[in-house]
Amino acid sequence: MRKLLPLIGTPSGSHPGGRSAMTCRFRCGDACFHEVPNTSSNEYVGDVIAGALSRRSMMRAAAVVTVAAAGAGAVGVGQAPSADAVPAGAAGAEAAGRENKGARGLRFAPVAPNTADAVTVPEGYRQNVVIRWGEPILRGAPAFDPEKQTAKAQAGQFGYNCDFLALLPLPGERDRQLLVANHEYTDEVLMFRGYDPANPTREQVEIGWAAHGLSAVVVEGDRRTGKLTAVPRHQLNRRVTATTEFRLAGPVAGSDLVRTSADPTGTKVLGTLNNCSGGVTPWGTTLHGEENFNQYFANGGRATDKRYGIGTGPSERKWERFDKRFDVAREPNEVHRFGYVVEFDPYDPDSTPRKHTALGRFKHEAANIRLTSDGRPVVYSGDDERFDYFYKFVSSKRMKQGTSRAVREHNLSLLDEGTLYVAKLTGDSPALEIDGTGKLPADGEFDGSGEWIPLATATAKGAVSHVDGMSAEEVFVFTRLAGDKVGATKMDRPEDIEPNPVTGKVYVALTNNSNRGVGSNAKADEANPRNANKHGHVLELTERWNRPESTRFAWSLFLVAGDPEDPATYFAGFPKDGVSPISCPDNVAFDPYGNLWISTDGAQLGSHDGLFGVATRGERRGELKQFLTVPKGAETCGPVIQDRRVLVAVQHPGEVDGASVEKPASTWPDGPGTYVRPAVVSVWRADGSDIGV
Repeated sequence: MRKLLPLIGTPSGSHPGGRSAMTCRFRCGDACFHEVPNTSSNEYVGDVIAGALSRRSMMRAAAVVTVAAAGAGAVGVGQAPSADAVPAGAAGAEAAGRENKGARGLRFAPVAPNTADAVTVPEGYRQNVVIRWGEPILRGAPAFDPEKQTAKAQAGQFGYNCDFLALLPLPGERDRQLLVANHEYTDEVLMFRGYDPANPTREQVEIGWAAHGLSAVVVEGDRRTGKLTAVPRHQLNRRVTATTEFRLAGPVAGSDLVRTSADPTGTKVLGTLNNCSGGVTPWGTTLHGEENFNQYFANGGRATDKRYGIGTGPSERKWERFDKRFDVAREPNEVHRFGYVVEFDPYDPDSTPRKHTALGRFKHEAANIRLTSDGRPVVYSGDDERFDYFYKFVSSKRMKQGTSRAVREHNLSLLDEGTLYVAKLTGDSPALEIDGTGKLPADGEFDGSGEWIPLATATAKGAVSHVDGMSAEEVFVFTRLAGDKVGATKMDRPEDIEPNPVTGKVYVALTNNSNRGVGSNAKADEANPRNANKHGHVLELTERWNRPESTRFAWSLFLVAGDPEDPATYFAGFPKDGVSPISCPDNVAFDPYGNLWISTDGAQLGSHDGLFGVATRGERRGELKQFLTVPKGAETCGPVIQDRRVLVAVQHPGEVDGASVEKPASTWPDGPGTYVRPAVVSVWRADGSDIGV
């Protein structure tokens, strides 16, 4: 039996999910510390799945070790090489033996857990930084100078803290692709020397506005490698910021609920905020979920504000001092114009991005599409909050083929008409048979069923509510309350949700919920084997008849995260002596073989966050292997998995309690004496072959 690699260090601070207090402040406005917004009595998913999880764990509770233990030591924190260097991954004869036996697409020696201040990749792989915060991408934008930064300069430069990434084809331009990136949030403490959180300057605030939003930038690949480099000043390069004009589309457009003094029509919104994960549409646009938008607004006081986590006092960044639209007391409807899925056309630099209100308003983590057999898009999205829900939208309009302006405009309207649903999960065993010990129930099963409950339907002639006591407009603006009313199932922070393009099964990343079993919160019974679920899990959904428009589905536990030595963990039935430890699943993606790739945020196992691949079918189903780790204080975001390249966004490196420009906790990516900078990294095989084959 192999010796388990010791897990290094302890998670920073006492914040849930291993995040630092700084990350909690700037990324989500201390979402895990404010009062839980969902006070409904709806069933908690923990109560649904714990029995299943416990039974599976008992069946697999043999000796447990991790294949990652075979890896050699990674580059240490003190070494801090430049990001173009090649840190060593897991090595050794045992790991190498496993490498060639993995599922196709996952045949690499897994990276060992580590705390290196670097991006650590497998043996035989290489990497480069594609683009960093502040690099100029528009014509006229100056070179990055953090000591002399201006809002005008930032508006032409790559934004801060990437999350979702998309690599789109660029016909007619050899070896080039179009990279689209979200810029979720800013951390002013790491952006400005001598920053005073209590008294930000107007220039600092406006730089923050300009660093939010989206970037589109053309990138060029090296044919001999997987290296990517940005092409500055290309005609398709574009920045979208917190002050860019957006079109409010769908059933809420023009409603009294979204009219403001600056926009009495209720159809034009300035900016997009806290874009987390997203998706790519079959018609060539990108979707971006506005997540923790609540933290930018001050002085809320209504019940609806509380349900969305909007505070009653000043905001962290104090933006309300410089623009009244961020002050709910003075501009009560502005906050109703955020929390939607944004659609962006990267091929048209002059296009106006849209906010699709028919997909509901909540903390959208993602928006991923599967087409019905007759060409109608179905969009899946999670609401990233403890005890909240996940949703899908089924369009009533069919996608058209072609590239004409008329076809393009038609396809841009597909997400404005259709029905919005919320999920309700049901266990399949009598409650009396679930005693919390892991004992199998009489039927020996550990899965369940679910239904999609309709909330409202939008049509060209108007919208209809399916929720008693709420108008259609109220459903689309106060979607969380609609979910409360219809009895949706409370989840453990549903984040990225994506259908497998090979099998059609839908995977839901549930990052964690440290509040389970605390105080009056639901405890582990039928739902989950662990109170204080700090590691999270992944659900696998199968729509009835494998049709995305179905209103019924089956669900099962695919992955229960944590140290494989913990009997409560589960890896789709794969032996746990052959998997890497994983904690806090966040973003997901798929490779060409249908393997699920998972990036983590806030890992609670003492190692830095990373990217993992796991087989979803065949005899190696559940075999999970770590592909890379990210630097100190960072999370792994936006994975893109291509045949010969893996792309990740390294978000908030160095974001550790007490860190600042003057006292950096990380020197990534450029080494000592430089600002720590969020960036996008490309990884490829040194021999030029496909990833993991």
